[in-house]
Amino acid sequence: MRNRFLVLIVGLWGATLILSARPFAQAGSTPGWPEPVPSRQAIAEKDSKPAPRRSLAGMWGAAPGNRQVNNQSSGVQLKPNNGKPENQLPYTPHGLELYKSHKPLEGIDAVPPAETNDPRVRCEPLGLPRYNHYDLGIQIFQDEYKVAMLYQYDNRWRIIWTDGRPLPKLLEDGGVEINGQYREPRWFGYSVGKWTDDHTLEVQTVGTMPEQRVWLDNTGRPISDQVRITETFRRPDYDHLEWSETIQDPKVYTQPWTTMKLPMMLQDARTDVMTRYCSPSEIDAYNKVYGNPVSAK
Repeated sequence: MRNRFLVLIVGLWGATLILSARPFAQAGSTPGWPEPVPSRQAIAEKDSKPAPRRSLAGMWGAAPGNRQVNNQSSGVQLKPNNGKPENQLPYTPHGLELYKSHKPLEGIDAVPPAETNDPRVRCEPLGLPRYNHYDLGIQIFQDEYKVAMLYQYDNRWRIIWTDGRPLPKLLEDGGVEINGQYREPRWFGYSVGKWTDDHTLEVQTVGTMPEQRVWLDNTGRPISDQVRITETFRRPDYDHLEWSETIQDPKVYTQPWTTMKLPMMLQDARTDVMTRYCSPSEIDAYNKVYGNPVSAK
């Protein structure tokens, strides 16, 4: 009974945090907007074609029937936080202490909403790599120097440099050294990519935010400012993208491990994407009904 109650409360929490389009605002209901068009899935089944050379451009989402790509509420895709031995993570003593201090809304150790200390309940940016594990929908633009990734949740964006510049040197405080000068940690860190072949981009990121500011996923797994994130984007054909991520964080985990290998599907470019925001006023309204989170006490 308690679990059913928590599911209901968490659902209400999500509805409160996320401002979405009203049900009657459907595509095609406004004059001048395009009518619904065949999905890329249907087009790909009829007319598969090669991927363009060194291009990830497009709007990417889950293929039909693969909702886990978009919503990794039970934890990162390849290691859901469900208590099973095969999904236990290789924590350092510090990493385990961090995990035990977190009070998540999802996963095996979920707490009631009024007890959570998840940074997202204060509308803090999720940071990298958590944006890769939260309400995914990605629009990618690129030019000869960089790739820009636009995240659907909270209307955030990130730059990956592909012009040959080296990865910055990671420092002990989480900042980085670039050309002999200090640069501060950032929510998305500093990302540098290189094409390993015409259809595969490998990206490394350092210089992210410290462990007291960000989580790895919704279930309270931790991440630190010493993490090195390696992502691989492989486009096997025009309509499909495989996106994998491995983290190496000696402060929190004893060895590198892979969090996800997401199958993405190209969406129709004319689709009107619903953007979701975290709203402080909505959180205040929620807390008046269900109580303030632990972090605010």
